[in-house]
Parts: sequence; C-alpha cells; structure tokens
Amino acid sequence: MTTGTSSELKPSKLHVADLARTASVGLKTRKLRAALSALGIMIGIASMVAVLGLSESSKSDLLAQLDRLGTNLLTVQAGQGFGRGSGELPDTATEMIARIGPVETTSAISAVDGTNAYRSDYIPPGQTGGITVQAVDINLLDTLGGSVGEGRFHDEASAPYPTVVLGSVAAERMGINDLDPAVQVLLGDQWFSVIGILDEFELSADLDRAAMVGMEAAATYLDDDNVPTSVYVRTDPQYVEDVMGVLGATANPETPEEVEVDRPSDALEAREAADDAFTALFLGLGAVALLVGGVGIANVMVISVLERRAEIGLRRALGATKRHVATQFLGEALLLAAVGGVGGVALGALVTGFYANFKGWEILIPTLAWAGGLAAAFLIGAVAGLYPAVRAARMSPTEALRTS
Repeated sequence: MTTGTSSELKPSKLHVADLARTASVGLKTRKLRAALSALGIMIGIASMVAVLGLSESSKSDLLAQLDRLGTNLLTVQAGQGFGRGSGELPDTATEMIARIGPVETTSAISAVDGTNAYRSDYIPPGQTGGITVQAVDINLLDTLGGSVGEGRFHDEASAPYPTVVLGSVAAERMGINDLDPAVQVLLGDQWFSVIGILDEFELSADLDRAAMVGMEAAATYLDDDNVPTSVYVRTDPQYVEDVMGVLGATANPETPEEVEVDRPSDALEAREAADDAFTALFLGLGAVALLVGGVGIANVMVISVLERRAEIGLRRALGATKRHVATQFLGEALLLAAVGGVGGVALGALVTGFYANFKGWEILIPTLAWAGGLAAAFLIGAVAGLYPAVRAARMSPTEALRTS
C-alpha cells in the first residue's frame, strides 16, 4: 500500500504588472476612442482645477490688497434723496471728526460744481470726458494710501496757487503722460499748471477721474465755498465699528440721519462674495462635464466588452477566472480615467498659471483642486467601469466563443 501526498491548488493571482499590461491592451488597440473618452474627463477636471486655482489666486490678491490698503478707511458723505436735508456736510464736519479719539487722519474733498476741465480752450463746452474738478486738502494721499506716478502732490507751498494734480484716468483722457515739458489745463476760465499725476486709487475710483486743486486755490480762482462733499477718515483698526457708530452725530449733530457712512473695503469684500458665487456655478458646470466624461467611459467600456467577446471567451477557456476578467475591464476604465485626470490637472494648472500671471496675481493651486480632481477622476472611472466589468465577468466562455 502506497501513500502519497496531495497539495491543494492555490487560487491564481493577477499581479499588478500583469493587470497593468492587460488593462492597457484595449487602450493601445483603440487609441482614438480611448483619447476621446479621456478627453471628457480631462475637460471636467481641468475646469474644476482652473476654477479653484483662479478663485484662490484672486482671493490671495484681494487679501493682499486689504492688508495693504487696510479696512479702517471710512467715507462720510451727506445723504441724498427725497426728504433729506441740504445734501451738504457742515463746514465744521472735518474738524469735528478729527476730534474722535481713535481717528488717525482725516481728509476732505469739495466738488467744484459748474467747473469743467479741458486740455485746450478749443474744445467745445460740455465735452469734459467725464472729468470732475475737486478741491482737496494736502492730507489726501496719506489718508487714502495713494501714490504719485509723475511729479508731486499738493503741499503747503503749492495749494494756494493755480496748480492741479490729475487722477490716473483724467490724465489718460487728456492725453497727458508726463510733465516734461510743463503742462497746463483749463479749469473753468483759469489755466492751472499740472504738477502731478497720481497712480490709480484702489479704494476711491471717483478720484481717478478728477482734476484736484488745493482748497485755497479753489476758493481763490474757482469761487468754491470749500464745503466738504466727502470726508475720508482713517481710524484705529480696533475701533472701526465704534467710530462708524458715532460719525453721523459727530459730522452733523443737528441731523445725523442725513449722514451716510461707508467703508470702501466692503466693496472689495462684496466682489469676493460675488466671485465665490461664480466659483460655485463654474464648479457645478465642471461637475456636469465630469459626469458626461464618466458616461462616455461607461459607453466605451460596454462597447469594448461586446467587441471583445472572443478575447473574453478565450481567456476564460484558458483558465482566467471571473475576477480576473472583471479586474481587467475595471482596470481599463480606471486607466482611462487616470489619463484624463492627470491631463485635466495639468491643463487646469496651466490655465491658472497663465491667467494669474496675466492679472499679476500669485499663482496658487490648492491641494483640494489637484488631489480632489484626481480622486474624482478615479471615482468616476470606477463607477463607470463597474457595470461593464461585471457584465464581462458574467459572460459564459462557450457563449462568448459561439457568438463571437
């Protein structure tokens, strides 16, 4: 009697290298179809990466602006509209506001009504190009955080005389780029020498379109009464809300309800809120594109299963298990999605870098954008490839070979 030993057969395994090789066979033999399928995923991922990257870059630029300009600038104006008062601030408004403890600097401007600005006296009356004339004090640049692009701003020596400083837009519309040789402009009936051109005001766009003269010169040469139409207030950042609460009563004690107090930086924050709304919208559109790409992959994989029934039957007849076949087709779908995901991340990063560089922003691509994009691509690929993989695995070898 002889005895023998028997060994149990171990279940076959499909190694990672073998899986990658078999999964790529279908893509290599149908390159155009694979590329078009991956393109749908690529577009969806690229749009999501670009939207998140541009949103983050824009937000970084806004925060840099707020850090540079501060959120402690306030604007005081007389209220306008039916049932309001005279529409003017009292003559003492600027002095009274300066007495508030946390207030650091103040600066008043007075609109010189009825006075137009012209580059030449040959220009027909009324064609002002939207340029206003404003009487300003010498603290304006310090209060607003502005800067001079050409020449200089008003000081105690120039403010009483017929000199003018142009905002950036006003200078552009008048065709004045530099001050060499000396330039004069006509304000009303009086010629004023241009001594400076300002850079853009980021928190007061109205002054960009203004020709600014000193308070004393406006009273002497343009018959302005120097009644402030706006008062800019720079206050201690810790007490902004407190100062806003008392500015109306301080500027106009008799009718404080007629005083409007605004914070210019709120407009920047409102812009960011609007940008966030558009970001959510574009992310939704990117998700739709990604979904369409997933449907495309599912469609391609179903067709691939039908076209490759002979291959499936032969592999099953040679010993491949259902798990091997399912893994092959699922891996093929994941590989398609991976190609689209990597390409989409690269394209989205390229678009973000190009546009951010064009706008002068810092290029920021958050981890959520590229990591989330790749994860979404793999998830879409897995979902899209699940049904075709199961269908291929359930296919009978004899049925597959007979109908091929």
